[in-house]
Amino acid sequence: MRALGIDPGTGRCGFGIVDKKGNSISAVDYGVIETTKEYSLSERLNIIFTGVNELIEIYKPDVMGIETLYFNKNITTAISVAQARGVIQLAGFQKK
Repeated sequence: MRALGIDPGTGRCGFGIVDKKGNSISAVDYGVIETTKEYSLSERLNIIFTGVNELIEIYKPDVMGIETLYFNKNITTAISVAQARGVIQLAGFQKK
């Protein structure tokens, strides 16, 4: 089984891909999808959406997990990260 795990963010969206065979788990790839503050939020979300689509196309994961968001103070950041999480979920849903 192959799994794609994602740590959502609008500036840096981390990912990791692992394979599980029997009791063995091995790393396949990992990295970040990066955007810059010079882009609008819509452009940044599009970059994340496109990047996740590319990961799904290349690695064809069987399952995908997205980190749950926990915020205490900065609600503005929480909203944009939640939007990033939404486009990641959409990418996964469209590829199932």
